[in-house]
Amino acid sequence: MTRPHLHIQNLTKAFTLHQFGGKQIVGCSDIHLELAHGEFIGITGKSGAGKSTILKCIYRTYIPSSGRMIYHSDTHGFIDLAEAKERDILEIRQKEIGYVSQFLKVLPRVTALDCVVEVLVETGTDKEAAVAEARTILRHFQLSESLWDSYPNTFSGGEKLRLNLARAMVKRPKFLLLDEPTASLDQGSKASVRDMIIELKKGGTSMIGIFHDLDFMETVVDKEFNMRNGIMVGGHA
Repeated sequence: MTRPHLHIQNLTKAFTLHQFGGKQIVGCSDIHLELAHGEFIGITGKSGAGKSTILKCIYRTYIPSSGRMIYHSDTHGFIDLAEAKERDILEIRQKEIGYVSQFLKVLPRVTALDCVVEVLVETGTDKEAAVAEARTILRHFQLSESLWDSYPNTFSGGEKLRLNLARAMVKRPKFLLLDEPTASLDQGSKASVRDMIIELKKGGTSMIGIFHDLDFMETVVDKEFNMRNGIMVGGHA
């Protein structure tokens, strides 16, 4: 029997508000999730339901309060992301996991093209090939060539999101996390996202995504789960 790409057991993340006498806020509680190789799971729920907390725990932006997240890594075999050493997490992020956030975080005075090129260079791609691949994916996401030599902090919200998508998807990661990948996008840009997701799935990429756009989600995911008040309350294929 093939073991899952990611197996989450009893995942809980609580935040301590020290300025309020140590009050605890639960972001997510007792999450169980199993992601097969090449599968795409979509998570829905109202804002504040705990969806992003799950993604940030997997990516280790947040350190889980309890639980296990057994990930099948090319480099490390089966590894618990909840307890993995920071250097191992950084290596897995660099080589295997992509993350699409609604918010673009890049170094100042780095052009849009270089933002994508550097992702490929970090994985070992030579500079000339990296530039060619970066140009191709920026065209795919309809980011105007006039912007390629500009600084992303001047971009609109939709342009920043398309750049984020290009950065995360250009390395064709083994595992991809998507936090509202179509927020602020027009229909043409959404079609570009859908096409790239389908292409990545065909290549074997496993994905977990957060969505408010349910119509879009249903065109790409294999299973759906719903969050309410930090708890996963249901799902279906």
